[in-house]
Amino acid sequence: MKFNVRTRGDQDSNILTQKIKNYLKEFKLEYHEDEPDIVISVGGDGTLLEAFHQYIHRLEETSFVGVHTGHLGFYADWQPDEVEKLVLHIAKTPFKIVEYPLLEVIIRYQGEAKSKRFLALNESTVKSTEGSLVMDIEIKGDLFETFRGDGLCISTPSGSTAYNKALGGAILHPSLATIQLAEMASINNRIYRTVGSPLVLPQHHTCIMKPQYDADFQVSVDHLHLVQKQVKAIQCRVAEEKIRFARFRPFPFWKRVKESFIAE
Repeated sequence: MKFNVRTRGDQDSNILTQKIKNYLKEFKLEYHEDEPDIVISVGGDGTLLEAFHQYIHRLEETSFVGVHTGHLGFYADWQPDEVEKLVLHIAKTPFKIVEYPLLEVIIRYQGEAKSKRFLALNESTVKSTEGSLVMDIEIKGDLFETFRGDGLCISTPSGSTAYNKALGGAILHPSLATIQLAEMASINNRIYRTVGSPLVLPQHHTCIMKPQYDADFQVSVDHLHLVQKQVKAIQCRVAEEKIRFARFRPFPFWKRVKESFIAE
């Protein structure tokens, strides 16, 4: 089996990363940065997001597992003192694969410019670089509403505990093949009126955002931030691809939600 270890870059994470590498090499596993079968992320959820985007071109071949060296994360579920146990599992135990849905974002441009396609593990956000964002929202090809406000957030179920939650969105179990559209400070008056609640769309529904005015937009895809010009439309839906997590033990999602937001 080929493996890679991705570190957050701080001293504790770097030391742990080297320890994992040495252990796995002792078990005759091959260290391979380009084509790993499994990627061990050492740091936090942000580190695993970076690892996901590094290997976004080989999601069908690469699985991920996270070791947290800070606060307990939703993706990084192994603790530093469990590293030897994790290494034994990776080297000796056939692991279970758990697949979670991803968000597909396609940005289409005015004129003949080629569309760009992105995948997000957590979410994508859209804001105007100047003033309010004004977008027509189409669902399944029909105009649903015209949004005016600070911005929009489109999240995956596994990303529903991140920015989406801060915007008042629902927490969704990551096994659900859905996306969620949440508003950022919408303006409601006689001209503009939104539903005012997050929308959860199933796998076969597509959301298209069309700007009413020619403007530059700040578009984020997880930790990536992009300024987009001459945007004609932004299409969002559940992606055909999925992320694969290597599971060596139960991963109780609702227990993790409780520990993160409720338990003292």
